[in-house]
Amino acid sequence: MSFDFSIRKNAWIFAFIFVAIILIFSIAYLQLSPQPSEKGEEKVIDDRISPMENQALFVQILRIRNRSLMERMLTHGNSWKEIPSFYYIIKVDDEIGSSKGYVGETGVYTTWDTMGYESTMTFDVEEEREYSDVRISIIEIQKTGLFGQKTKEVKKENISLKYDYRTGRWKGDDFFMDKDGMGHYLGKNYEIWFNIYQADYDHDNIPYWVEKNVLGTDPSIDDSKLDPDKDGIPTDWEWRYGYDPFTYNAHENLDPDIDGIENIEEYKMRKYFSNPFQPDIYIETDGMEKKGIIDLPHIFYKESQQMIIERFAQHGINVYIDDGWKDGPINGGGELLPHQKNLDDVMGKQLLAFYTHNFADERKGIFRYVVVGSREDGGGFITPVSYNNFDAIYVSNDFNSVITRLAFTPREIRVMLAKAILHELGHSIGLMPVTFPGIDIMSRKVVDRY
Repeated sequence: MSFDFSIRKNAWIFAFIFVAIILIFSIAYLQLSPQPSEKGEEKVIDDRISPMENQALFVQILRIRNRSLMERMLTHGNSWKEIPSFYYIIKVDDEIGSSKGYVGETGVYTTWDTMGYESTMTFDVEEEREYSDVRISIIEIQKTGLFGQKTKEVKKENISLKYDYRTGRWKGDDFFMDKDGMGHYLGKNYEIWFNIYQADYDHDNIPYWVEKNVLGTDPSIDDSKLDPDKDGIPTDWEWRYGYDPFTYNAHENLDPDIDGIENIEEYKMRKYFSNPFQPDIYIETDGMEKKGIIDLPHIFYKESQQMIIERFAQHGINVYIDDGWKDGPINGGGELLPHQKNLDDVMGKQLLAFYTHNFADERKGIFRYVVVGSREDGGGFITPVSYNNFDAIYVSNDFNSVITRLAFTPREIRVMLAKAILHELGHSIGLMPVTFPGIDIMSRKVVDRY
């Protein structure tokens, strides 16, 4: 009996010692651990708007495109030759700026498309202002009177926005992640690309408030040159399109708009209006030298381009055509290639020479390559000149195509060229006769038309 009592007594002693040790270590841990501040763990918000820079707002008009040309081209008559004249007005709060007298050769734009002629206006803003009302208006100058000797000004588009100086975003008729992309407005009469940003000390277009309170970055350091998550795309682009710049994203594989242009390529094309959430089609086009004096121009007419751009725009797809962009790469669009009598897509694939030497290498995999030339049957084709990439298109514009397409007037020639190129572009996005029987006209009789 005394032996059992001794065992139980020792067990109780050991248990007491063990508990005491646990208590001592627990108290020591609590004493040595960092203590929360008296104010708690809440993050302190720096709610200043622009402490490092005098506050100002910049409104850039990047491109304006009149949308009426396609309808005019599909209507008999010469209205397609009447090039529109227009200018824009920007109002920020109570301050108004007009481009009239300061753009184009005559003080206004006289063109269907201002691609490559960007402009900007700067507006002073009172310090620490939180919001600004922004209005962009397109004013068209229309001829009136019996002989068109008089003119009147008609407001054709009006974009109303509210800019937030904390976030650098805006709401209203255009907003972040809307159906046609932030900074892109598809109006009834005009399509406008624009950008709005505020004075920013480090010039990365990320507002001070966002850097301090959202990203935790340094508002004195340009984040357009930093890539903290090492995914190949810097902080400013990822922030602009809603990605976390501190979380790795496989941008070389991401294609949220399913347009075949991965995010890493969208970033490369940022100068040319690319948007990772809006389908884009990029085209580089070259023409071909005439065979002689009596020959049609082998070029992708501006009117034909606008028809294709408009047709895709009606379906939410943005088309950009380089026919000689001023800042394009070596071997960019707009070249006149040596005349070839009859390129074909079966025997020899002679288009490979132009694809290799006249189509910029850095664009392959992003752009389609369209050559307008000559062909005995007056037709055209799309062909994979490299591996199985259907990105090279050849379409004729010559007297043979005039007969094949029954297009005899300047308007009809341009319309039928647009239809021929649109047909081949359809193949480039997967509309193949194997899966869509009947989309190709197989015979080449005079009565056949695209």
